[in-house]
Amino acid sequence: MQVKALTDKGINVFIIMDGIMRSHMNLNIVKHAFVFLLTGALLFPVSFSNVDKSVAFLGQAFALSSDTVPFSSNLFVDIAKKQNPAVVNVSSKSKVKPVTRQFRPPPPPQGKGGPNDPFKDFYDRFFGQRPDQRPKGGTGSGFLIDPEGYILTNNHVVEGAEEITVTLEDDKEYVAELIGTDSKTDIALIKISRENGGKEPFPFLKLGDSENLEVGEWVMAIGNPFGLSHTVTVGVVSALSRNIGAGPYDEFIQTDASINPGNSGGPLMNIKGDVIGINTAIISGNSGGNVGIGFAIPINIAKIILKDLKEKGTVTRGWLGVMIQKITPELAKSFGLKDAKGALVGDVIPDGPAFKAGIKRGDVIVSFDKQAVDEMEALPKIVAKTVPGRAVKVKVVRDGKEKVFDITIEVLKDTSVVAVAKNDPVGLQVQDITPELMKSLKLDTKNGVLVSDVTPDGAAGEAGVRRGDVITEINRAPINTVADYKHVTSAAKKGSTVLFLVRRGGTTIYVAVKID
Repeated sequence: MQVKALTDKGINVFIIMDGIMRSHMNLNIVKHAFVFLLTGALLFPVSFSNVDKSVAFLGQAFALSSDTVPFSSNLFVDIAKKQNPAVVNVSSKSKVKPVTRQFRPPPPPQGKGGPNDPFKDFYDRFFGQRPDQRPKGGTGSGFLIDPEGYILTNNHVVEGAEEITVTLEDDKEYVAELIGTDSKTDIALIKISRENGGKEPFPFLKLGDSENLEVGEWVMAIGNPFGLSHTVTVGVVSALSRNIGAGPYDEFIQTDASINPGNSGGPLMNIKGDVIGINTAIISGNSGGNVGIGFAIPINIAKIILKDLKEKGTVTRGWLGVMIQKITPELAKSFGLKDAKGALVGDVIPDGPAFKAGIKRGDVIVSFDKQAVDEMEALPKIVAKTVPGRAVKVKVVRDGKEKVFDITIEVLKDTSVVAVAKNDPVGLQVQDITPELMKSLKLDTKNGVLVSDVTPDGAAGEAGVRRGDVITEINRAPINTVADYKHVTSAAKKGSTVLFLVRRGGTTIYVAVKID
């Protein structure tokens, strides 16, 4: 009888190689040996070098955005202990502006802007009130990104604030300086400094890489939901590149890690402890709380604009000068397209880059700077990343034929669109409702004019008129075209109150707008 010892990762398995049946041992010894082998096989796992290597990794999980960090039962404990000190509470205070309304709008129906509407605006989700209610203050989260005291948070957490207070884990409070904001991505950069010019570095989080995220990866959120400081929740990446209609550059990470009012601006981290997202929005239930669907801005979006925010306080982006819409199968058929790919040009801004190059309404943009435009949502992101002053080739389909235009991209200025609204007596930019707009925006009326932009501090904006509203009457006079709108509003006198009838989300409301 010979016995050979095989060792694999510290586990010794004794195998009787031969001689058992040929030996002169009695039957009882054979039985004992068999029982020994069977028991060992049941109690001890065995792995062999020629077995698929994947067997050796059973019981371990590796996330693609965090290299090869193994998952263990204490991993989240370690992350929370290490990263909590760099997560902060952000509170803001602003002056209360008087609200002038002579007509109280009727409550919207269930599921149409009411308590069951899943995509209520960010203020409902994180502050519990809407912008036109002029909150005295709001509370959110943020996180330090370097030892100097720079903090990333959401723009809507600090928007309009006259005073921003940051509270660290040790309950020390600092008055923060607003460095820069970007409403289009809902990102803001603020900064705190040590008292009396102290040089002690602040704890901070490392910005990871959201490009390599995969659905199913473990993630951790830290924030201050409902004022409960440094609450830790854990979940997975549920989906990527979600468009929830929050802005032109929507590309949200969806997660089931519990995010609630107050988490806004806080970090979403991978299992390495690196920040891969900024918690921003949720779909809420009737209670306003989390139902397992939250959204975070990919950290790579913040990394792209961080330099601009630090140096200029604003973000420089490329501008093409077109208004685009999604191509539906019906539109594709009407325009003679092979498929529904591309971005349909609904309007061209006069004297803009596209206008100068010859782009026309009805063109379908299918390629920008050699990058295919398969989805309408992709074009604004590609254009925004283009350096202003650079000439690019834009391919369009016009009347069933492809045409290529050389276009010099210009700087996107908020005033390029908002200027029209600011020159308006009530601070609105409106446009006629075309059949294409009705289909793409799913409007339930062709009567009226569509509000395409609102000046936040304008008379209509302060009264509660929103982008996407359809104005059907002003002072009880029907409004069917932009000419009708301009005729009535231009006649309004300073100090007077103008009555708007607005169609919003399937319901009609009155809004009284006082002309300042």
